[in-house]
Amino acid sequence: MKPAERYAAFVTDHSKFVVTVLVVATLVVGSAAGSVDSGLSIASFSSDSTEAEKYDAIQQNFTTDGENTTVVQVVIRGENVLSKESLLETLRFQRAVADDPGVNATLRENRPTVGLSNLVATTAIRQSADGSQVRNATGGQPEPGARSATPSIDTQISQLESMSESDVEATVERVLDPDSRLGGPVDPYSLLTTDYEPGSTTATGRVLFVFQDTSDATGDDLPQAAVDAQLELEDISSRTISSSESFVFGAGIVDEESTQATGESFAIISPVALLLILAVLGVAYRDLVDVALGLVGVALVLAWMAGFMGWAGIGVTQILIAVPFLLIGLSIDYALHVVMRYREAQLDDPDATPREAMRRGLAGVVVAIGAATFTTSVGFLSNAVSPLESIREFGIVSGVGIVAAFLVFGLLLPALKLELDGLLGRIGLSRRKAAFGRAGAAGNVLSVGADVARRAPSVVIAIAVVLSVAGGAAATDIETSVDQTDFLPRDSPAWMDSLPKSFQPSDYDLRANAEYINANFAQSRDQSEAEFLIEGPITDPDTLERIAAGKDRVANTSSAMVLADGGLQVTGPLETIESVAETNETVAAMVAEADTDDDGVPDENLTAIYDAVYDAAPERAAATIHRADGEYRSLRLSVGLSGGADTETITDEMRDVATTIEGETELTVTATGRPIIEELVQQGLLTTLVDGFLITFGVIIVFLTLIFWLRYRTATLGAVVLTPVLLAQAWLLGTMYLAGIAFTPETAIIAAIGIGIGVDYAIHIGERFLEEYHGRGDSITALRRTVRGTGGALLASAVTTAAGFGVLVLALVPSLQRFGFVTSVAIGYAFLASILVLPSLLAVWIRLTGYDGSAGASA
Repeated sequence: MKPAERYAAFVTDHSKFVVTVLVVATLVVGSAAGSVDSGLSIASFSSDSTEAEKYDAIQQNFTTDGENTTVVQVVIRGENVLSKESLLETLRFQRAVADDPGVNATLRENRPTVGLSNLVATTAIRQSADGSQVRNATGGQPEPGARSATPSIDTQISQLESMSESDVEATVERVLDPDSRLGGPVDPYSLLTTDYEPGSTTATGRVLFVFQDTSDATGDDLPQAAVDAQLELEDISSRTISSSESFVFGAGIVDEESTQATGESFAIISPVALLLILAVLGVAYRDLVDVALGLVGVALVLAWMAGFMGWAGIGVTQILIAVPFLLIGLSIDYALHVVMRYREAQLDDPDATPREAMRRGLAGVVVAIGAATFTTSVGFLSNAVSPLESIREFGIVSGVGIVAAFLVFGLLLPALKLELDGLLGRIGLSRRKAAFGRAGAAGNVLSVGADVARRAPSVVIAIAVVLSVAGGAAATDIETSVDQTDFLPRDSPAWMDSLPKSFQPSDYDLRANAEYINANFAQSRDQSEAEFLIEGPITDPDTLERIAAGKDRVANTSSAMVLADGGLQVTGPLETIESVAETNETVAAMVAEADTDDDGVPDENLTAIYDAVYDAAPERAAATIHRADGEYRSLRLSVGLSGGADTETITDEMRDVATTIEGETELTVTATGRPIIEELVQQGLLTTLVDGFLITFGVIIVFLTLIFWLRYRTATLGAVVLTPVLLAQAWLLGTMYLAGIAFTPETAIIAAIGIGIGVDYAIHIGERFLEEYHGRGDSITALRRTVRGTGGALLASAVTTAAGFGVLVLALVPSLQRFGFVTSVAIGYAFLASILVLPSLLAVWIRLTGYDGSAGASA
């Protein structure tokens, strides 16, 4: 007795035992499902590059104003957001924020809010007090020599309320005068949209920053109190700001609205997907009991998946929510093959008992299912080498789920169906049903592959290869992107407004707001900054001159943010020394003396200047000049970037700046920062795609070759079976190019899905063909029986899986829409390649090798 037959005999002879063991195992594994973190998060990124290492060094060695804080941006836009009324509204907003206990408890202690209204009100107060403009008008802590205290919000409101429109306008003009050189930690132009004309007293947009303390945060997650406070800020904004349009943007709001949008998407998608799946299964099975049995099996597989995630401590991400759709499709595929082969065995031998029919059917399909489980899980587990944590988790969870699908549908389902059919048979209900695809219109359509394999197999193969070459060539022009705004929800389309009220999604402006901020403001977030770590002999005389040269190079880049006054958003040791010198005469004198060429940059005695800056303003010095054990180790230069700049351009241009700073010196300058690390992750993503594909291809080809050699004594059939899978992948890449879809974290896993499901389909066709060919010796007849028998199960499986993924195009999140579309296309191509191209390949393979099946019989 062959191993497959012994396996089938064990399952059918001990069906009650198998059911009991699998149910108990499901309860044990699934018991941890309730501990899964269901708080949806966006894909996380990681990199082991030098740039990532240097970025971590910057975070550890330099103190910054934003440490242990998260910034919330309150954006005000309108015809003129510099009017008296608009400025007063944002001051009242700040007062309401301070008066709200829940929000106020999350704010940082020093300067929790910073806005242009504070600059204007504080300037007016101080000028009213002594008739002269003092240096610091930022609303923050006063510089040495300025007024001793920052006016309270109530005082600022009273001041603006007492002023006329013309007085407010004059103060605005004074604050925004490019030649005023007001000191302080905040550049007023960084609070305005970049299209602001310097000197103008009107503007179409400005931003108010609210800083929250995140010292209690665990990992990358914000404290729940901070998230709740950000949501409350939206309500406060809507109540206090009415003369202009406003919105609030923060990390907590992004997470909450993304989770809500995904939930609302699935509230719409799930019923549609369920109806489609039930309709297809109803047509394929034509039996309510088998449909119900299949759905129960799917539920058990999902319980295994969720239980594993709970035991492994893996939370839900927007990529991981695609795994259930994958497992549903694969489970339906397995169930269809088991049930249809069981039905075929009953049809071929009407005298066979249900147990005998199940033994024959399961023996005929279990090798294919087992091989498909191995190859599919390998395809997904190849993602474990990805530089993206979420994709690694996707691969691991998918691999475990695929194995669970085999356990449920290769063990539990056959045993449970036997017991259930036996019970129904004893009460007089017949359980004999026809196999889908063996006859009727479906059978005629499925026979096309065998018919063309008989008439013109070379033509089919040639067309498939030409299309694959074109798709492969197009793939070289597909872009790679890790843009997190793609994970933000869009507003729902108009047609969703006609849905029943309980299904109508909320309105989402999150993505549009993010795009507006990126396009119109100089961002202070680390995601929009390039960082330069300057190491080596930083006290050498020409060090600061080299940094000045680097800043000149930054001015000539396209990715650096240009402020409304034409200046750059740059923070470095030169800026620190200059700001300290403005308020400290000792430092100013030392700088002037050390500037031998009168260009404003000290070029000698740098150690003494660093010492003086540290003595005068240690906190500001520590932000750009690193000193440890009395020695100066490194310098930090930060450059604000344009929100619309792509990461490849940023990386290339900032590396040029680093080279400029290094010059012929012994300095080591590394350009880093979140955008640059993101670009390296993108490059690593593409490399991982190629490496993962090669690993998957190599493992699968070796495995298939071994399987077919052991069973049929042929060493070439594995390559033949895998060929249509590769062709379908090329077709998919060509489709992505034509549709303008980039390689992103969610489309990067398409290769795994395409290979995994494609190999599953191809193995079923190849295995069934050799089984039929051995019994008949006629390749065309064997192909016809193969595509009508196994092809029917594949058709039902492909339609249900593609439909399950396809409904994701109804989601509100663009990344899910793309994922659903591309995955549906991948499944469709895998089915077409297996049912149309593979029969022609098999017919040609038989003709070229002269294989007659006798070797397989002896094996």
